[in-house]
Amino acid sequence: MEELSFNDLPKVMSQVLDKVEGLEKALNGLKDELGSKRNHGDGNGHIPMTIDEACEFLRMKKSTMYYNLEHGNIPGIRRGKKYILFKDELIHWLEGGRTNSDAVMSAEEFNASIMDSQKRKPKIFKL
Repeated sequence: MEELSFNDLPKVMSQVLDKVEGLEKALNGLKDELGSKRNHGDGNGHIPMTIDEACEFLRMKKSTMYYNLEHGNIPGIRRGKKYILFKDELIHWLEGGRTNSDAVMSAEEFNASIMDSQKRKPKIFKL
């Protein structure tokens, strides 16, 4: 390496700044490319997510997420101390919890469902 004098300092600093700007542009390009791949996935929505990302996606507290994962209520994979969740599996899990709002029961059907769900039947007294 050649020796630099104080007079060479501005030229060298300019070269260093040019290289740093080039690196910043390359990193921003990689960041954008990774962000677009992550947002678009591989076409079928099978995108891996962390616990924080899944909590944000489901709008769920972290403690509730861990509770549901430990009890097997939410689909996820545990690798060591971390969980990996997939976006398409979470969407499928959410859709599985939907109720059919199109099926409206009549008053008689509603009363029958309540009577069938009671654990104790009322005693009938004979006079």
